[in-house]
Amino acid sequence: MNVEEEVERLKEEIQRLGQIQPDGSYKVTFGVLFNDDRCANIFEALVGTLRAAKKRKVVTYDGELLLQGVYDKVEITLKATPA
Repeated sequence: MNVEEEVERLKEEIQRLGQIQPDGSYKVTFGVLFNDDRCANIFEALVGTLRAAKKRKVVTYDGELLLQGVYDKVEITLKATPA
């Protein structure tokens, strides 16, 4: 799976696990994503996929490198897709 495919899968998983916001975006915490069995099976390097998605301006979150445990409560926002 290449990076673009992984970012697309990440978007699907954030929509599955996250909460939709009034502006059409989705929010999920890093801990929820990291601890989800399905995500663990899909993503070999979840943190790397998140960084690639952030670089492509698909998601936003505070910080650069998210580590399990310490950053479990960091909110990851999947930006709303323009209509």
